[in-house]
Amino acid sequence: MELNISLTNGVCTLTLNRPTVFNSFNREMAMQLQRALDDAEKNDDVRAIVLTGEGKAFCAGQDLAEAMDPEGPELQTIVRDHYNPIIERIRNIEKPVIAAVNGVAAGAGANIALACDITIAKKSASFIQAFSKIGLIPDSGGTFFLPRIIGSQKALALMMTGDKISAEQADQMNMIYKAVDDDQFESEVRNFAETIAAMPTRGLGLTKKAVNQSFNNDLTKQLALEEELQTEAGMTYDFREGVNAFLEKRKPVFKGE
Repeated sequence: MELNISLTNGVCTLTLNRPTVFNSFNREMAMQLQRALDDAEKNDDVRAIVLTGEGKAFCAGQDLAEAMDPEGPELQTIVRDHYNPIIERIRNIEKPVIAAVNGVAAGAGANIALACDITIAKKSASFIQAFSKIGLIPDSGGTFFLPRIIGSQKALALMMTGDKISAEQADQMNMIYKAVDDDQFESEVRNFAETIAAMPTRGLGLTKKAVNQSFNNDLTKQLALEEELQTEAGMTYDFREGVNAFLEKRKPVFKGE
């Protein structure tokens, strides 16, 4: 299998599993990831999703051997059918999606990590907008997310030069949520994901929905959306549980409902 899947304490971990090629994508891994994201979205036992890589790399992007194979998919097919659906799923799932970047994240691998809601990386990890090195443009949402995260000047510089930046540099420029020491990485990701998974999942999903739509809304539309989504959140079990726990001075036990 090109993708390993596990579910523990409400956290579904999806591990890209082609370590001999630094977890670069081929068609089969892309399709498996799409299906796994669909399954995680539908599974009420999943309260948070972690995407990570097996071995030394997070993901080196596209497997160029497949891209250059005369019998393989064309670039248009790779972008349209492999990567775009992954990005759409990550953004539209109303559950937190966390990228756990355990090593190099290059090309589409970097942009998939940045498309996730929260990105945590090992300090030894790195991010590379590698497309310019082979005459291509950033795909997998890179031209959408990166300028919005760090601004167009820095985004264009990284895209045009293809410079490698460390996780610590990415942290400093607010590209990612956090860079952590390598020896603390696994426990940090696990504790963070399990904390998020124990929170009111519906409320978190609606928060994600509001942030997504804020990119296209003016203030008036965004305020109206907040009213709509707040009303929806106020009808959940977890809202009632949170309020009751506050009034009763106890720790809430959320169900994600």
